[in-house]
Amino acid sequence: MQFDFESIDARARYKLLGAAITPRPIAWVSTLGENGEPNAAPFSFFNAFGEDPPIIGFSILHRSESDRKDTGENVRREREFVVNLVGEANLPAMNVTAIDFPPERSEFAEAGLVAAPSSVIRTPCIAASPVSFECRLFDIIALGPSRSLVLGRIVAMHVDDNAVIDAGRAYIDTRKLRLIGRGEANTYVRTHDVVRLPAIPLQDWDARATHGGSR
Repeated sequence: MQFDFESIDARARYKLLGAAITPRPIAWVSTLGENGEPNAAPFSFFNAFGEDPPIIGFSILHRSESDRKDTGENVRREREFVVNLVGEANLPAMNVTAIDFPPERSEFAEAGLVAAPSSVIRTPCIAASPVSFECRLFDIIALGPSRSLVLGRIVAMHVDDNAVIDAGRAYIDTRKLRLIGRGEANTYVRTHDVVRLPAIPLQDWDARATHGGSR
């Protein structure tokens, strides 16, 4: 079955992308409101895009051109944010923060979240999150009239101590983080069930042919 993305509407494209590109990591973004109140919202169009500089990004679907959601407005004003990752234990609270609360109601209060001070920026982390990235705004790219891609430069990263194998060598036991990924529609997947497959060096691959191995 072929879907012509030039002829179907945006809602259909969203459903197809969400169902096929999975699991997707979830950016549980904390920001500061205009009066300093903490805000949190989840975004599953999210990933890392480089290490030098260290860039992560997530996209926001706006309500309208004049209403860019609390997260978008807060990032534009404060020029910083924190991307927290969602662990299995955080899933119910994350779901609460997805509710469309008005700006004067803090998702931290509604979901019973505890704000943890960041080390470099003013915006707090979500204390219960197994991983948090403190970010300064790198760029905002308009993706048509209804979406913006928010790119942040990571200035600090916090990882649950129990998942750190060797801090000096930057070794982390990812499975201990018990991170959650977004599936299709309102489904989520656990990411600690992994398949380990070592990379094949070119010389080993070529040696198979030299010694009569099959490809």
